[in-house]
Amino acid sequence: MPDPAKRAALYVRVSTDEQAAEGYSLEAQKSILTDHCLAEGLDIAAVYEDDGYSGRNANRPAYRRMMSEIDSWDVLVVLKMDRIHRNSRNFMSMMDELGRHGKEFVSCYEALDTSNALGRFVVDMIQRMAQLESEQIGERTKIGMREKAENLGTEPVRKGTMGFTPPYGYTLYDGQLKEDPEELTVVTDIFRSYLSGDTMDAICYSLNSSGTLTRRGNPWNKYNLRNVLHNPVYAGYMRWEELLIPHHAERAVTPEEFNEVQEKMASKVRDPSKRTVRKVPVLDDF
Repeated sequence: MPDPAKRAALYVRVSTDEQAAEGYSLEAQKSILTDHCLAEGLDIAAVYEDDGYSGRNANRPAYRRMMSEIDSWDVLVVLKMDRIHRNSRNFMSMMDELGRHGKEFVSCYEALDTSNALGRFVVDMIQRMAQLESEQIGERTKIGMREKAENLGTEPVRKGTMGFTPPYGYTLYDGQLKEDPEELTVVTDIFRSYLSGDTMDAICYSLNSSGTLTRRGNPWNKYNLRNVLHNPVYAGYMRWEELLIPHHAERAVTPEEFNEVQEKMASKVRDPSKRTVRKVPVLDDF
């Protein structure tokens, strides 16, 4: 009696309309994979579709369902390797899982089959090259972002915010940081209270007792209060990595007051090696 045909799990994915326009649509992938199974004598056990999901992480509903149903198929078939994973670590984790269950992996366009040692080696090398390309793109993007950040304080891009999420006391208007007068008054009171000698516990108690909550409606505590006291945005600067970028919205405190708060908070740290003071510049014409 001939061996029964292997059961194939077909996995297809698109993340953007551009991919679909280039011939990677779900229907196009399914058609090619179906023809492959017919030619190779594989029975199609199931088709798993992830529409609109990136391949850089494994948190995709159809992919996760497919791996949870691993006992129902024998070979995983994809159009190209980047359809299943764009991250080398995730790919190798998947390959380990397939190996533990005695499953095979086939990529049609690369003509790769992990039923042999050479196929497994080539799959690993191609996947690492794909990750290298992805990381290089990320590095180039970061360089561009840094150049943009270094020029934000000058015309004509002084309104930019680098995707800055406005904290309590501020909002965004037409891409520019804009003060929220009511919230900013609360922030000023927080800084002045701390400088006058009030403890963070006392400040939190006063805010919560008066019904003044955070923007998300949560009570104040030492952690979110510490974030406020350490944020240079209230002294006129947005922080991007180690850069301080001047903004032109109203400040809650002066740079001098902000720096005094940083020194006072650092003095309360018991371990001298952890007493870091991150001050902001004091500009005469600021």
